[in-house]
Amino acid sequence: QVQLVESGGGLVQAGGSLSLSCAASGGTFSRYAMGWFRQAPGKEREFVAVITWNGGTTYYADSMKGRFTISRDNAKNTVYLQMNSLKPEDTAVYYCAANLGNGGLYYYTNHRTYNYWGQGTQVTVSS
Repeated sequence: QVQLVESGGGLVQAGGSLSLSCAASGGTFSRYAMGWFRQAPGKEREFVAVITWNGGTTYYADSMKGRFTISRDNAKNTVYLQMNSLKPEDTAVYYCAANLGNGGLYYYTNHRTYNYWGQGTQVTVSS
């Protein structure tokens, strides 16, 4: 069983930056692709970014490209999401998730393919 704990959320003004972290325990972190998702009130869970097990490949939702950066440190069992140029529409609860599967990039954009989830961290961007 893998436990994931996100941190780093908070309140920021539009145009600002936040850095999220997700610490994993209880499993072999380097086996998992790691994804970030978000969910705003009344909306479905939305794919943000994914990074493969060795960090060799990353993929972003179109609206995050150029603003968000996903990275990981397997020695620290941690995945990160650096968010720059934040907009009010980025306001949501952000979740990290671990995926044991092995598929194409579109496979990793589907939240139903993920095996483990964190509890989420709130990001609020004020205008």
